[in-house]
Amino acid sequence: MSALERQFSRRRLLGSAAAIAGGGLLLGCAPGASRSATDLSYWHLMTGGDGIVMAGLVDAVNGLGLGFRATQTVLAWGPPYYTKLAMASAGGRAPDLAIMHASRIAGYAPGGLLEPWDLELLAEVGVHERDFPPLVWQKGRYDGKLYSIALDTHPFVLYYNTDHAQKAGVTDALQTMKSPEEFTEVALKLQKVTGKHGLSYGYLGDGSQMWRLFYTLYRQQNAEMKLVPGQQAQVDEAAAVKALKFVQSLLDDTIATKAGDGGTATSEFLHGESGLFFGGVWELPVLKDSKLPFDARPIPTLFGTDAAYADSHTFVLPRQANVDPERRRHTYQLVAEVLKRSVKWAGAGHIPAYQPVVQSAEYQALKPQSNYAGIPAYVNYDPDAWFGGAGSDFHRYFAENVQNVFLGSGDPAAGFEGFVKRLNVLLDRPQPV
Repeated sequence: MSALERQFSRRRLLGSAAAIAGGGLLLGCAPGASRSATDLSYWHLMTGGDGIVMAGLVDAVNGLGLGFRATQTVLAWGPPYYTKLAMASAGGRAPDLAIMHASRIAGYAPGGLLEPWDLELLAEVGVHERDFPPLVWQKGRYDGKLYSIALDTHPFVLYYNTDHAQKAGVTDALQTMKSPEEFTEVALKLQKVTGKHGLSYGYLGDGSQMWRLFYTLYRQQNAEMKLVPGQQAQVDEAAAVKALKFVQSLLDDTIATKAGDGGTATSEFLHGESGLFFGGVWELPVLKDSKLPFDARPIPTLFGTDAAYADSHTFVLPRQANVDPERRRHTYQLVAEVLKRSVKWAGAGHIPAYQPVVQSAEYQALKPQSNYAGIPAYVNYDPDAWFGGAGSDFHRYFAENVQNVFLGSGDPAAGFEGFVKRLNVLLDRPQPV
């Protein structure tokens, strides 16, 4: 029996939707079921530069004369978006297509809020598993079915000022460093050039920023974190403490400011007051607009195992009570055509998930984007959990317990232990869906 044919308890689904969305606000009514087969509804949370690029991609597909037209609805990022999407799916009045972070699939797929993709129909429109990095494709699967198709991977990377690097004599070292000690040495040499800091890293009040760096360093030790409902969190405390102590050593007001937020870190790097900058690839447009002499690379493997934190924007099929087969086929065509044009999406810094685009000469010519194109081969997403993912409270729980560690006033072991205890409370609760 297909997901479309399953019967749902409206009360159960509505309660589940509210629980996994984290209490966000609803933003208007879901689309009705009276649209024609040629009128596709597409929801996403892309704003700013990303929103402009996405609008251009959709307009390009609409202009192909494929027999359909997609209408975009842009909703507020975070809980408002995920709440509305969950409620629309629970009521069976969802859009034809939506964007969802890969890290949120574990909270939506189990209760029937999403429909699985039909692999045969995907193949008909030219989309195959072989076209995606294995880890990225696998992240879209749940219980043996494919629930999301990645548009991109957007990792946490290391930017560096090329002029400062040359003056400090660390240009080659930036490509070869393989230990915490070597990284520290490079950062201190850059600090002598800038006279302020060697590294910019903003995290204050931002659990996501704390988690991105921590989880990169934690996974570089080949440390696992498994969150299974009904069981205690499976973690490597020694690896966590080692990662946190290294972060503490960087935040010493010499290498990097002890208490900086994201805006301060970006501004500092843009003004040449540091030589290195930990940031997401979504920072790239701002850096390019500044005309700063910079480059980017994956965060160096400092603890032995290649690992990088990232998430992905993915395409999902929210549950609808009544599906028009022709409109569903058009939806598949829309996704395929956007994927095939995703080199435009790469301009915003993201790594396209569709490998024929990554392997194209046009993408390989993009700098610094193509410098970190290998990250999907060893990407690490948030651990699967119904309470985790982008726009959820998972990263906030990390910040509540670990921010004092970053500030230098907290004990790494105690901070991480507090975070794990918070996870165990959630894991002890029945999964809402």
